[in-house]
Amino acid sequence: MTQRHKFRKSMNRAIGPAVALIAVLAMIGYAIFGPTGLYAWGDYSQSVEKKRIVLNQLAKKQGELQNRVNLLDRRRVDPDLADEYVREKLGVMHPDEIAIPMDDKEKP
Repeated sequence: MTQRHKFRKSMNRAIGPAVALIAVLAMIGYAIFGPTGLYAWGDYSQSVEKKRIVLNQLAKKQGELQNRVNLLDRRRVDPDLADEYVREKLGVMHPDEIAIPMDDKEKP
C-alpha cells in the first residue's frame, strides 16, 4: 500500500468519530449557551422577580378596583363615592374642586 492510500483509509475511519464529536460538542454548547441553557437561568430569575413585582402591583390595583366596585353596588351604594363619580362623569365638577376619598376607618 502506498502512503497516500494509508492516509486516505485512516481519514475515512476518522470521519465518523469526528462528526459524532462535533455533534456532541454542539449539543453541549447549546445546553450551556443556548436560549434555555445554563447562562439563561440568571436572566430567568431576574425576569421572574420583575414579573412578581408587577404581579403584586396588579393584584393591589385589582383589590382597589374590586373595593370600588363593591362600593358602587346597586343594592348598597356609598353616597359619597356615587356623588363623586356622577359629578366627575357629568362634568359638573369645578376645576378648582378636589375630591378627597376617605378611608373606611375615618368614616363616622
